[in-house]
Amino acid sequence: MNKRLFALLSVLVLASMVLAACGGGAPAATEAPAAAAEAPAAATEAPAAAGYECTDALGCVDYAPGDPIRIASALVISGPNTDLGTDSQHGVEIAIKLRGDVAGHSVELQAEDDGCNAEGGQAAGQKIVSDPSIIGVIGTSCSGAGVPMSKVISDAGYFMISPSNTAPSLTDPAQAWNPGYLRTAHNDKVQGAAMAKFAYQELGLKTAATIHDGDPYTEGLANAFKDAFEAEGGKVVAFTAISAGDTDMRPVLTSVAASEGGAPEFLFYPVFTAECAFLTKQAKEVSGLENTVLAAADGCFSSAAAEAIGVDGEGMYFSGPDLSYAGDTYVTFKATYLELFGSEPISVFHAHAFDATNMVFDCIEEVGVQDADGTTHIGRDAMRSCLYATANYQGITGSLTCNQYGDCADAKISVSILENGEYKRIWP
Repeated sequence: MNKRLFALLSVLVLASMVLAACGGGAPAATEAPAAAAEAPAAATEAPAAAGYECTDALGCVDYAPGDPIRIASALVISGPNTDLGTDSQHGVEIAIKLRGDVAGHSVELQAEDDGCNAEGGQAAGQKIVSDPSIIGVIGTSCSGAGVPMSKVISDAGYFMISPSNTAPSLTDPAQAWNPGYLRTAHNDKVQGAAMAKFAYQELGLKTAATIHDGDPYTEGLANAFKDAFEAEGGKVVAFTAISAGDTDMRPVLTSVAASEGGAPEFLFYPVFTAECAFLTKQAKEVSGLENTVLAAADGCFSSAAAEAIGVDGEGMYFSGPDLSYAGDTYVTFKATYLELFGSEPISVFHAHAFDATNMVFDCIEEVGVQDADGTTHIGRDAMRSCLYATANYQGITGSLTCNQYGDCADAKISVSILENGEYKRIWP
């Protein structure tokens, strides 16, 4: 090859390299702002500081100095059961306010609505796990939402602690339990047994019937009551169901009244607000149920439920968590609730949500690794392990100890009677 040809080829190669470099750089420069615009404003996740290596089996969440630690809630904050979820939401918000900084960071809450149904739980879960800056979830309110959401959360390596899921299936590994799921609410095996004892021993009633709506919570609690009532020596003459959203309850109530051996002495329907109100009002219209004692549970224990039921619920019984909390923390909690939201608590799981949130904060401070510059690294599997290892945690709701499947509650159940639109605790 002569020198002139070699020089020409060299110039051409060099020119092609310059053009390639220019061509490759232009898209990156124009795409970067669009990618940044798509990211949630609060979802900035700091890269691990030099020298830190995440060895957590499920990965780490990294928070740069000045960035908030991000948690999510997934509670029912719309529709007829709003009081149930809003009350728990207030518990989370009070925990954040009273706690202040956690591991040197402020705390930011992303609130989602579980819809109190499977579709809402699925959607909320998928939205939460799409954001890698969220460390974990307080939720769901309703067990029907908790079943699908716990699968989404588990598969993504996150954790969730429910303040009010009570369906036995959610902490049963043979049914609906998924790794990373826990709850501070009681297991309805406890509530069903308590209501059965109250009906059989305290009221002296020997026959009962139950109505549920097919939701994991309502059916699970109805089954737990049935098993416990029969173990007490009673007889369940009807175990039947409505559909969520039904408004005409007369056919099912008529069938209950016509049970073999006659109408039951006790009718237990652990359903949610709207269906509970329809059942209560229409039971008064059905021949044969005039002397049947009516009872529901914590899905129908709220200011909104009492208003929906109205005078037809006078003298009706309700089971649920025992709210006779004591101690300075609860005094401060109630004062803060009134200050922030202008009322006393409106449902029954606010304290369970407060305790769940503080358990999360304690574990963040226990397992988080902080660099000299203030960057905090939190392992997802380390968080799960810490939460499951919770023992003798002194919360508002009692002394909480979690088992390997996430049942953490210091379960205490009471029964209240509805008088003049107010729930009055009467037992034990």
